[in-house]
Amino acid sequence: MSNIDSYEERYSNFDWKISAEELEYGKNGMYNIGFYCSDRIVEKGFGDRTALIWQGFKGDVKEFTYNDIRIYSNVVAKFLIDKGVKSGDRVCIFMDRIPELYISFVGILKMGGITQPLFSAFGEEALFTRLEDAKTKAVITTKKHAGKIRRIRDRLPALEKVIIVDVEEQALKPGEISFNMEKSTPVENFEIEKVGPEVPSVLHYTSGTTGKPKGALHVHSSIIAQYITAKWVLDITSGDIYWCTADPGWVTGTSYGIIGPWACGVTQTVLDSGFNTEKWYQFIEKHKITVWYTAPTAIRLLMKDGTSAVQKYDLSCLRHLISVGEPLNAEGVIWSEQAFGKPFHDSYWQTETGSIVITNYPGMKVKPGSMGKPFPGITATVLDQKTFGPITTPGKVGLIALKPGWPSMFRAYWENKEMYDSKFKNGWYICGDRSSIDSEGYFWFVGRDDDVINTGGHLVGPFEIESALLEHEAVAESAAVGKPDAVNMEVVKAFVALKPGYEANADLELSIMNFIRKKLSPLAMPQEIEFVESLPKTRSGKIMRRLLRAKEWGQEIGDTSTLEND
Repeated sequence: MSNIDSYEERYSNFDWKISAEELEYGKNGMYNIGFYCSDRIVEKGFGDRTALIWQGFKGDVKEFTYNDIRIYSNVVAKFLIDKGVKSGDRVCIFMDRIPELYISFVGILKMGGITQPLFSAFGEEALFTRLEDAKTKAVITTKKHAGKIRRIRDRLPALEKVIIVDVEEQALKPGEISFNMEKSTPVENFEIEKVGPEVPSVLHYTSGTTGKPKGALHVHSSIIAQYITAKWVLDITSGDIYWCTADPGWVTGTSYGIIGPWACGVTQTVLDSGFNTEKWYQFIEKHKITVWYTAPTAIRLLMKDGTSAVQKYDLSCLRHLISVGEPLNAEGVIWSEQAFGKPFHDSYWQTETGSIVITNYPGMKVKPGSMGKPFPGITATVLDQKTFGPITTPGKVGLIALKPGWPSMFRAYWENKEMYDSKFKNGWYICGDRSSIDSEGYFWFVGRDDDVINTGGHLVGPFEIESALLEHEAVAESAAVGKPDAVNMEVVKAFVALKPGYEANADLELSIMNFIRKKLSPLAMPQEIEFVESLPKTRSGKIMRRLLRAKEWGQEIGDTSTLEND
């Protein structure tokens, strides 16, 4: 079975009410995402259907039905309320991809909390910045990551509860709470919080070029877009076995690793393991995965191991392939047709959009290297960078822009109205990326409109890296930019000016790299450090990253009229 229908017909006749009516969204005053990802599926008679197949890095497997998800998420919700967590409180999920992560996400929403998923590889400073900004009330974590929280907790006055899911009471530090989801008393009935459709649901942090990371705030009615895009773009049906490789610390891992698939009543799989070609193919073969959503970085790594690696496994179960996180190069599309007998369909969206907005729609002709066309219900264009008016000339590059009003659009940056308002110009939401549109309406990605580094499909803000670099004892000044990389699209390169008395050498370079890896995350760690005497700055003292970036990408430097020593 498939959901594929004519793109043109669906686009011209689309209304978001189609999705809301299929979901029966708002029936009996229920708008809570948690209900639609668990209880609703059970009420429809599919409680015995497998909702989650989880496989650990050692190969151990756990399975949960939709009724299990319903009851365990009730357990989480009741536990939080019993511990004093209230509706509207921010509750951070900080753990690896274990079943408790996915089920806690649903439970937090059920009791009316705002769920704040964070990437478990974050170091303590990256974690601190986000918890402090959100004034997070509670964190749900594991003993593996508890140490990071312990070291910053005295600087987080709003953080009242640290809940650890895999330790006994006697192993806790003062002020910590033990919680075992599977050993707790089952909660058959829980009164789900009757939130309104515009009540906040998920707070995802995204990096920018200046200032600290920003919290993009989504609301419960976002599910209207996440459900229908999962159904139509990912083409998932109730009979599919679905795999989204994204970590729920990133928006793909929640919109399409939790909300979309479970709202559709699909069986989804999770592999709690890093990238490994053989393991990935074994996983697909073992669980007979039919729909696969992954990142171009992973596709390029698979390409490195060639089609011979594919041929060792029976992957005939695969029916539909989709990519996300960064532009998918044409070679990846062509290779996937050779390797799997079908192309990867690129999809474009971001933390702020909450759901897929431009995509190679199933059944539509795929142009290798193109992002595709706007999803039904989305009005997209490219704007002139100076006038913010739509560009009508095919092939001319402009800013990707969307007409506001789709259900999953973020409603705010957490306590940063000025930054939020700056994203809208002339009645359009500005995505921050550049593209052209060809004569057939296909979008072609050109690049970021700012300095954010897209490494492996994850956006890393240079400001955060530079701030951390300055905390190293040897660093006087720093700048971070993306440089081209065959696998990850971009990797971080740091330019560092040293303090007097320090000598540039390989040992110091390694010391600085490891310092950032520990403090922020492996993604933020520079893959290369270039030691310089000084950094290019404007007369006002702002580092001109674009000059450094242009050098790495072999681009023209452009206007240097504001350069300090021009």
